[in-house]
Amino acid sequence: MSSLEAVWVQPYERPGAAVVTGVFDILHVGHVRYLGEVAARGLPLVVGVEDDPRVRAWKGPSRPFNPSAERAEVLAALRFVAGVFIVTGPPEAHGPEDYIDLLAPMHPGALAHTAGDPHAGARAAAAAILGAECWELSALPDRSTTRIVNAAGKG
Repeated sequence: MSSLEAVWVQPYERPGAAVVTGVFDILHVGHVRYLGEVAARGLPLVVGVEDDPRVRAWKGPSRPFNPSAERAEVLAALRFVAGVFIVTGPPEAHGPEDYIDLLAPMHPGALAHTAGDPHAGARAAAAAILGAECWELSALPDRSTTRIVNAAGKG
């Protein structure tokens, strides 16, 4: 049994999608451009949203600002998103074997992540074992939920 599970919000059951996972707490232009760039590569885009306990463990007790179900709903409303699921499981589950267990049933065509992702190596290893491409895209500089929150606190 996998340590991570996908709880589908907007199901997508065909193989070959590009899969992205993340927090997507306060959706901003960096997220939209990143997801749009992944979708523009030609594969259907499926997005995994990290659940609230995982986010709290990584980012602290005040996060996320929006619950996972609402974050998933917002992402599902984007025209270029084909499917959305919520990633559930222990916060420490982010190794290659965890991504393989989570994503193997989806038969992804690609796994995408931003440059600087602390789990990029695990994602790349999982992609190789799953027979999927691994896409590393640049993040939009100075665009992050943390930056937005910090700027709001100063204004």
